[in-house]
Amino acid sequence: MKNVFLIAASVFGIISVTAGALGAHWLKDRLSPDQLESFDTAVRYQMYHALSLLFIAFDMNNRWEKVAGCAMVIGVVLFSGSIYLLSTADIWKRNLKCSGPITPLGGLFMLAGWVSLLIGFITNTLA
Repeated sequence: MKNVFLIAASVFGIISVTAGALGAHWLKDRLSPDQLESFDTAVRYQMYHALSLLFIAFDMNNRWEKVAGCAMVIGVVLFSGSIYLLSTADIWKRNLKCSGPITPLGGLFMLAGWVSLLIGFITNTLA
């Protein structure tokens, strides 16, 4: 599981830096300010969770931390992925509004990851 989280963290980091550069240079003239702000939010949250996955991978002590990592991976894919699609849909001339409900689901997975991490830390403290 450690290697899966390390690979996911690396991939998320690569995509986050690439998407951030894309947003700052190529998309800034192609997206509305609201779309660009949403895109930037996806980039930020993806990087936060990439760094969190690194931490989890190197300090995995119980099953709750594994659950946290899995939830964060799913959350990033759903949350950031759906925002990337929604905010750039006009560029690709596609109606992707159907992916809108996926964003809060991804956010819930991210939140579940953080709650699981907390439970893991408490479990380690009390053990």
